[in-house]
Order: sequence, then structure tokens, then C-alpha cells
Amino acid sequence: MKTVLITGAGGFVGRNLVARLKHREDVTLIAVHRETAEAELRDGLARADVIVHLAGVNRPETPDEFETGNAGYTETLCRLLRELGRRPRLIVSSSIQAEFDNPYGLSKRRSEEIVAQFARETGAEVAVFRLKNVFGKWCRPNYNSVVATFCHNIAHDLPIQVNDPDRAVELVFVDDVVAAILNEMDQPGPRAGVIVTPDPIPSHTISLGDLADRIRSFHAMQPTLRVPDFSLRFNQQLYATYLSYVDPRRWEYGLEIKSDNRGNLAEFIKSPWFGQIFISRTHPGITRGNHFHHTKTEKFLVIAGEGLIKFRHVERDEVIEHRVRGEDYRVVEIPPGYTHSITNVGATEMITLFWASEIFDPERPDTYFVSVDQRGAS
Repeated sequence: MKTVLITGAGGFVGRNLVARLKHREDVTLIAVHRETAEAELRDGLARADVIVHLAGVNRPETPDEFETGNAGYTETLCRLLRELGRRPRLIVSSSIQAEFDNPYGLSKRRSEEIVAQFARETGAEVAVFRLKNVFGKWCRPNYNSVVATFCHNIAHDLPIQVNDPDRAVELVFVDDVVAAILNEMDQPGPRAGVIVTPDPIPSHTISLGDLADRIRSFHAMQPTLRVPDFSLRFNQQLYATYLSYVDPRRWEYGLEIKSDNRGNLAEFIKSPWFGQIFISRTHPGITRGNHFHHTKTEKFLVIAGEGLIKFRHVERDEVIEHRVRGEDYRVVEIPPGYTHSITNVGATEMITLFWASEIFDPERPDTYFVSVDQRGAS
């Protein structure tokens, strides 16, 4: 069992790290917040095997608070550890701003120097992560993250300001930061000395204009049903971040239902990368389809009721049949060049989930009506 103390546990990275550690049975967690008294902090430091120092100040009311909130608090940690005669593994979050001479950067560099001195004096293991532009769920908007601000404002139909659309920013996802911290925490020891950013954290460079456009496209997903290319890990991360800012009242939305004498149908998801998904309800005895495609392919999945799916090669007479039931979850492939139909042969409504390899384009439908049984289309 390992005891892990986290300073800044109520902050952006801290909350994400705490949420991950709460599910580990091999960890006893000590969460330190801004309100934690020094006596309580001392007690935690006396028991901790690992300290993850995330507490800090980046938007103070006065520049002096950079020094007291960053370097000063780090000095307090190291002083208490010296008094206790302890040298637990120390993982410190710093910033790439430590390379610059602005007030914030200077205070973060001073913090690094303080823990480096502590390591030299005690032989403690210290890892310093110089983080850059971290984004993800639970980050405060209109504070220090352009991603959080864009996501919050666009999700709430508020304006955003992009002064230079071509300006590039390098972004790091909070889950990747947490993974790097956990990896360092679990490293076998001892490893004396100071390691600055032990393992490179994956990052993504993007222009502010592109960033804003992607988040706007997420906001438009409900009416357009179009999803981005989620094979790109960055799109997954950015959409997850955006969705965390959406008002819960907007999580639910309706689909456009198209009804006729056969039943009804609604499109669900569209993407130029994987086509589209739609769903239908069909009355007993009703047939859909009786058409074929040259390039488009489909998959049919009856999820309720009973259906008969029929095929005929457009150059032949032989009819192929597949009978399916909702309780069986059987998928039927629809190849090109075969006219096909699906008939509700049960006594109740049939519900079918369809996937098509491309989004339907009325200017290029690739749909040709030919009856499977050659008695005319339904």
C-alpha cells in the first residue's frame, strides 16, 4: 500500500488525478487543499510515500502572489519535510514558463530550484514536469486555458475572441498529464536527483482559428448529426472536453422523424469518414427497399421484431433470403449490385438499425429501384 499526498487536489489537474487514484486499491490518498492548515499538512507529509505537488498560483490579484503562492508554498513543503526528516518521492508540476523571465515563470523556476536543493541535501527522488497549455474536463473557463474558454462560451452560445487565427498553440490533454504522473509515481526506485519532465507528454499543435472551428463544429453536431474524424486522438480529447461544458439540459435532443404509411425513419449519425447510421420502425407486412447500389454498402440490424431480408443479383433470377429476429442481434451485409428489400414478417412493429458507407447525397444517391421479386418496387 502506497500513501500519496496531493497538494492542489481541488485544482484542475488535481481533481483529475484524485479521480483516477480513488479507484486504485493500492493507494491511500491524502488530499491537500488551499484551506488545509499547516498542522494537517505536516501530519500528511509525515505519512506520505509520494508527494504530488500541484498547488500553485497563475492568476493572482498582485504579482507578489506568484512568489508566495508558488515558490513560497514549495519552500514550506520542503521545510516541513526537513523538520520531519523525511524524503518521499516528490513529483512537482511546473510550467514551460519557467524558461522565461516573467513573474509567473520566475516563481515556477524558483520552485524548481527549491526542490532541486532539497534533492541535493537529502538524496530525495524529485521529478519536475514542465507542463504546457493543459486542457480537459473540469478546467475553469475564462481563466488560463483558451480551450476551456472556447468550449464554455461556444457551448453556451457566447462569443469568443480570436485576435490572431494563425497563432499556434501547443496543447496537452489532462489525461495524458495524469498518466505521466502515475507512471512516475509507480517507477521502481530509488532514483536520486532531479529529473525534469521524465517522459515526454503527447502534445498537439493547432492554430487558434482551427481550434475555434473544430469546437464550433462540435456545437453544430446536434442539428447536423455530423461527427468529426474520431480516428484522430486529438479530436476525441477535444470533443470530450467540449461536451463537459455543455449544459445538462442540452444533453438530450430530438431527431427529425420522417413518416409515411410504412412507419417512420430517422437519421442518427453522419460522418464523411464512416458514412451514416439511421433507424426505422416498420409496420407488420410492410416492405422497405427494393433497390440496389453500385458503390454504397450497408449493414442491417433488426433490433426488435422479425424481418425477412431478400437479395437478388441484378443480372440473375435467384433470390437469397435471410430471416432475422431482434433478440438474435444478427447483422446482414448489403453488397453492391444486389437489389434488396426488408419486410416485417412479424406480428409487431419491426425496429431496424441501418449503417450506410456514405452519407446520402440527393445529387448522387447511388440508389436504383428494382424489385427483388421482379413484380415492381414497393
